[in-house]
Amino acid sequence: MIIVTGATGKLGRRTVERLLERVPADRVGVSVRDPRKARDLADRGVRVRRGSFDDPASLAHSFEGAEQLLLVSLDRTGPECVDGHRAAIDAAVRAGVGRILYTSQMGAAHDSLFSPCRDHAETEDLLRATGLPWTALRNGFYASSALQFLESARHTGDIALPADGPVAWTGHDDLAEAAAAILAGQARFEGPTPPLTGPAALDFDTVAELASKATGRAFTRTVVPDDVFREQTLAHGAPAPIADLLLSIFAAARDGEFTAVDPTLAELIGREPAGFATQLERAWAE
Repeated sequence: MIIVTGATGKLGRRTVERLLERVPADRVGVSVRDPRKARDLADRGVRVRRGSFDDPASLAHSFEGAEQLLLVSLDRTGPECVDGHRAAIDAAVRAGVGRILYTSQMGAAHDSLFSPCRDHAETEDLLRATGLPWTALRNGFYASSALQFLESARHTGDIALPADGPVAWTGHDDLAEAAAAILAGQARFEGPTPPLTGPAALDFDTVAELASKATGRAFTRTVVPDDVFREQTLAHGAPAPIADLLLSIFAAARDGEFTAVDPTLAELIGREPAGFATQLERAWAE
């Protein structure tokens, strides 16, 4: 059986849908905090069990019988994130899981300027220490993050953000399809995969050009000093740790942590991944 955690979230849900196109529903299980949100999957024959990263006993039960486990990384940072991943990995070992696949990120490294990448590196260390077969899906930086940064520019026409560097923005849909392909046995990787990225690495100067072409409106790119951006973020009600986290994305991008572009994602899904312009057009058409 293939078990997917976080199956009601953006990436987990998409992965389950793509997986059900490849394998029978009775070979798929999901581990979710609230089984009611996965009722439609249960109606389709998917095994639904409650599993919370804060309740290790529930995880051991929800992972039961897993030949493969897709561990979707938590939307947390720092020790809280790594401790949650440790609980899940320990539960997987106790449940006798055959292989763990983990949604890591391109740029995962202990010295990354972006704290989630440091969390991913620590989690990969935990996986390595289990002695189990494991795969870290080094996913490209989610394009949805760039779209969130562009939300105010969508109305003002000015992309006012800190200095950045090229980032291989990558769509959830393509990454979910790749994860499903690997889980279904179409490819296998031992340890970290190559970066699973979109077709190009873009900075926000280029994004401004793409936005202009997509909308027929003029978009400008204004570089906001880091300290000013932080104060603006705090003024909008964000806690200081979130402001620092957002700022660290730009610091890491300037340092070249997200510039890699690799053909592996295209090979896994059998087509060119969606470019950022396509994702922008889709999002702004809604």
